[in-house]
Amino acid sequence: MIRRPPRSTLSSSSAASDVYKRQGLDRAIGLAVVHPLFSRTRPNDAEDQHEGWVFDPSFDDACTTDPVFGAKTVRELYEKVIEIAGGLPEGHTDTRFTVPILFDTQSKLIVSNESSEIMRFLNNDFDEFAEHPEVNLIPADLLPAIDEMNARVYEPINNGVYKCGFARSQEAYDDAVKVLFASLEEMESILSKQKYLVSNTALTEADIRLFVTIVRFDEVYTVHFKCAKKHICQFPALSAWMTDVYCQHNISTSVNMSHIINHYYRSHKGINPFLIVPATRGVDTLLKAALAASRK
Repeated sequence: MIRRPPRSTLSSSSAASDVYKRQGLDRAIGLAVVHPLFSRTRPNDAEDQHEGWVFDPSFDDACTTDPVFGAKTVRELYEKVIEIAGGLPEGHTDTRFTVPILFDTQSKLIVSNESSEIMRFLNNDFDEFAEHPEVNLIPADLLPAIDEMNARVYEPINNGVYKCGFARSQEAYDDAVKVLFASLEEMESILSKQKYLVSNTALTEADIRLFVTIVRFDEVYTVHFKCAKKHICQFPALSAWMTDVYCQHNISTSVNMSHIINHYYRSHKGINPFLIVPATRGVDTLLKAALAASRK
């Protein structure tokens, strides 16, 4: 068993966190988790109204502080990195203070803040330190099919729910919701014929990238983003597939439904100005029951 001091820290976010958990990379990569609610990133500056991710462990035991700089916000972490690096990369004039972040604790620089890129780093480059190096979510023989499926899923589904939720006209919403549900029907058709998106036997990156949207759908997107034409529970194959992926080794530990629900309903004030958190179906309870049954 190979151990080393944590060199990198991943500020957790959805799909990248799923790969991190699936590979069992906690021995090589420390995990920092932000508070689920957006907050003012410069609360003492009345002229600066920016709201974003903060490090604040007061919400629950899953949230952490920043273990590298002791930064209070993700914005502060970025600003420290930009200072250390001597400015933004060539061709960049500004930056968005986003997660996930794959961070090198020795150089004090960000390795990547692009989720799809981080997923591939975690899958391909850390086998020496992974608890489960045998897990390969991107096998070479399936890579073309995975890339094709990712392209089919991202714009209409992963991004499609946001197009619905943040639409600023009825026409824009109508177009987005039509494409979204047509694509969900397409995924339902695929999964009614085989176990996973690009293989009947192998869970792949393509499944992870769809899963992070589907697991949030009934609890958040149906209400908050007005994606209410159908619930995932009305798609038998998609629903069964979601439960199967959730029950895969360590995936369930990356799904914090309390963080998910509170982030969306209590951070997007333009959509939900009174920050009301609705009663939901309790998908988390159903998934946890399925997980418990799968272990008997």
